[in-house]
Amino acid sequence: MDTRDLRHLTTPRLRLDAVVPDDLDEQFALMSDPGVWAHLPSGRHTEPMRTMEGIRDSVGHWERDGLGYWTARLGIDLPGTPLRAGAVVGTGGCALRVGTSWWNLYYRFTPAAWGLGLAAELVDAALDAARLVAPERPVIAYLLEHNVESRGRAERSGLTLVWRGPDAGNPDPAAVRLVYADRPLTADLLAGVTAHA
Repeated sequence: MDTRDLRHLTTPRLRLDAVVPDDLDEQFALMSDPGVWAHLPSGRHTEPMRTMEGIRDSVGHWERDGLGYWTARLGIDLPGTPLRAGAVVGTGGCALRVGTSWWNLYYRFTPAAWGLGLAAELVDAALDAARLVAPERPVIAYLLEHNVESRGRAERSGLTLVWRGPDAGNPDPAAVRLVYADRPLTADLLAGVTAHA
């Protein structure tokens, strides 16, 4: 697969398109939804400018590293749900955080899409893309311990817990951050990863 094709992929039920500035309204609707941030209320976007900053970061990932985050739209209607073809249901993918050497796996979906296997489709596409672009780079997922659904998705995708510790900067001092990886990490690399957790 040509890496240029990674900007626009399809899965059985999703259309994944590289995040672009024209996605602002849909991305802000997703990122400002309190339900999306049930596990980290302080992460909720309250201003479109915050969402645009994330979009600009993702555009930079695609330009610099050949991979970044997608806007996930339904490719089909989902019977029995309010979700229809074309609706933005999530965002995510793999990107290199500035100053790091590993892929950061990220996925965030609207609550109406939870439990339908849509995150699995995005995560599988992201892992395949990361292995195509730079297979020597490990894939890392940062999760809050109390986010059971996200932990389950990481584990079902083949990632393994490699670190557990305090979630620096979280307004909840009792919050615990977990780091999952797709391979064993050296002590030096793990130290670098946990410094960003």
